[in-house]
Amino acid sequence: MRVVIQRVRKAEVTIDKKIHASIQKGLLILLGIEAMDKDEDIEWLCRKITGLRIFDDSNQVMNLSVCDVRAECLVVSQFTLFASTKKGNRPSYIRAAQPEMAVPLYEKFIETLTRISQLPVKTGRFGANMQVELINDGPVTIIMDSKNKE
Repeated sequence: MRVVIQRVRKAEVTIDKKIHASIQKGLLILLGIEAMDKDEDIEWLCRKITGLRIFDDSNQVMNLSVCDVRAECLVVSQFTLFASTKKGNRPSYIRAAQPEMAVPLYEKFIETLTRISQLPVKTGRFGANMQVELINDGPVTIIMDSKNKE
């Protein structure tokens, strides 16, 4: 599993010209699911995301987690995070999980993030054509991959 985490002042997902979900201060999490992902990947990522100290404390030092500041999370599925650009100019998405496998893992990711964080978690719609707007706060953007636990 691969995520791009953006600390935001606000973010929203629009589908068919209607706002589907929006958050204020919090995390926008773009989630890519790979064919070999398992429940362990979900648990590890959700624990890391909720523990990341990327929100400012009273001294303007990034020392607080999303849980500490009681912010919101917005999770958007994004299979293109597994794009391979090794050959040619047209990306290959062969590593991205097919929907029959990806949807249950996407749903479990949302459930796990909600359980661990005890915070509101909003979502896009899996497989939909979505427009995502955000105001990146900082900017703070972090990329994590459950297969590369740096």
